[in-house]
Amino acid sequence: MNKFLVAGIVQRETIVKVDQIPVEYASITSQPNTIDISIGGDAYNESLALEWLGNDVDFMTMIGKHDSPDMINPYGSEVLLRTDYVLPRLSQTPTEVVLCGPDRKQQVFEDVKDVPETEYDLALFEERVGRAGMVVLSNENFCRPLLRLAKEAGKPIAVNIRDHMSGEGSGYDDEEFLKTADILYMSDDILTEDPYDYVKGIVDRYAPKIVLLGLGAKGVLLYSKEDEIFAPFPTVKTNKIVNTVGAGNALFSSFLHYYFKTGNAVAAVKNAILFASYKIGFMGTSNGFMTEEQIEQWHSLIWKDGGNL
Repeated sequence: MNKFLVAGIVQRETIVKVDQIPVEYASITSQPNTIDISIGGDAYNESLALEWLGNDVDFMTMIGKHDSPDMINPYGSEVLLRTDYVLPRLSQTPTEVVLCGPDRKQQVFEDVKDVPETEYDLALFEERVGRAGMVVLSNENFCRPLLRLAKEAGKPIAVNIRDHMSGEGSGYDDEEFLKTADILYMSDDILTEDPYDYVKGIVDRYAPKIVLLGLGAKGVLLYSKEDEIFAPFPTVKTNKIVNTVGAGNALFSSFLHYYFKTGNAVAAVKNAILFASYKIGFMGTSNGFMTEEQIEQWHSLIWKDGGNL
């Protein structure tokens, strides 16, 4: 069993399916089965997926001071996470509303409350980092001190860089995360330059071992130094598209699972694409996970010759 330490945000999440983005004004819109309210957040979604795939996960996050850590395991959950490291330190638990339109379009409204100003208990991290095989972080302020502790402990570090834009005036200070991470995951949602040029710039400046750039409907761009590969991997279809919220988290976490298990980035990214493609057939970011057996079946069906995509 692989052991992961995951740190980042958990939030209350409302997903609304709409006919178009931007939304046309109407005083009230009443449609059945178009609104889903659940628990979400990058680190939460990644922890769920890693646990689902058979790993042992320490999930480190913060919630509102009036909320119970049990909120991360709502009634009916197929996967249960340990609540020992869910600290009620925030004024309120972060919240997010996502409008999901056709053709994978989304409009996100996010309120992270006082996450940027609140510190996590480093003693808890120091206690658990030694048992982790890999440390998975989000680029939140409270995760910054964890970079140094994970590095000092000699642990491989994977970072989900949320909403990073290159260039001055982006509003994000991701330099420390980019310098320290062994594995980087990013999305092209707000990318304004060629994906290849962007990843090459990241590699030349920060020298990570692996970069995954999510390309939405086009798939994933993978750079792996050890595998000597810098290539796109297109999406595959295993399910109809219902909701793409959380697809990137599903891809990132399943990639880490298989890469940590096999050491083969190409095989890992293929399996991750399968995992994410099935996930988008379900509402709610914590629903719709493939089993390893299902992934193996689809993998052999699509890539019968074992070759690259």
